[in-house]
Amino acid sequence: MILKLTIDDQTCNIDVSAEIMQEAEAFYAKMDKDMDKGWQMSRTWVENPDLYQRCQIVADRILGAFHTENRKMAVLMSGYILSRVPHIEEVVVDTSGDITLTEVVT
Repeated sequence: MILKLTIDDQTCNIDVSAEIMQEAEAFYAKMDKDMDKGWQMSRTWVENPDLYQRCQIVADRILGAFHTENRKMAVLMSGYILSRVPHIEEVVVDTSGDITLTEVVT
């Protein structure tokens, strides 16, 4: 599956194999469990992030992976989004520091 990701004026397609997503499902379930406890989203504490907010949180992790050139982490985090929202069209990552401005386009 492919996640279309836009950061600033750069758009890329991140290809995540079904095998990677299947192997990482236990890790994704742990991520969900961690987010079930609440998450700091920029200046706001979100008690129980919904699916859209979870994708915003994970997209922020992808942004961090791009900044550190950690391709494996970018693919792994992209797999999370694809596994939870398989019909996703694009993620437009906000780079201003406010993850609530990241757009998840379905």
